[in-house]
Amino acid sequence: MPTYIVGLPAFRFIRLLRLACLLLLCCALPAALGSEAEPERDVTVSVHKNGDMIVVDVSFSVAATQQDAWNVLTDFDHMSEFISNLQSSKVISRSGNKLQVAQIGKAARGMFSFAFESVREVELMPHSTIRSRLLSGNMQKMDGATQLSSESSGTRVEFHGESIPSVWVPPVVGTKFIGNEVQEQFREMRAEILKRKHGDARPSNKNGPAA
Repeated sequence: MPTYIVGLPAFRFIRLLRLACLLLLCCALPAALGSEAEPERDVTVSVHKNGDMIVVDVSFSVAATQQDAWNVLTDFDHMSEFISNLQSSKVISRSGNKLQVAQIGKAARGMFSFAFESVREVELMPHSTIRSRLLSGNMQKMDGATQLSSESSGTRVEFHGESIPSVWVPPVVGTKFIGNEVQEQFREMRAEILKRKHGDARPSNKNGPAA
């Protein structure tokens, strides 16, 4: 998954953490807290701190099959096409059901910009589970797991991530900002699932049962 998040991409967490600190410096509290609650069926996100660890839980439903959802959540070679601020994403090695995924991203806010890189090991258990761990990057730790399950309306996707950043995260503004950004990322993935379901095909995803 994007370091997912699926799971989130590692650069994504780094971007969120650094920009959260930047918000405090720029006195931009309203921008970080301005997101209103979405309808019940939208992507739900919970973020909290446990000591130095940031814990993220995400849940959403999508009117598509597990195969449809799986194809998007494991499409690492094309992820930069539908995840904003992700410049490059590619599988750099493959062994059985384990992949190594390299991703590059760039975040910018006003006069500030940050470039990030990560390499993650991703373990695939088609078509139900995606586990990832950071091999190299700007985080001390980043583990994630995404679960897919069938339900009457389609597929439920649930993500749990635990990370230890290399920078301080403000307990209120930082976690709120991370939650808003994580929600945006999973909305983008859900939108891509529905887009492909309705006929916007992508090249064949190689990260299926034979991966």
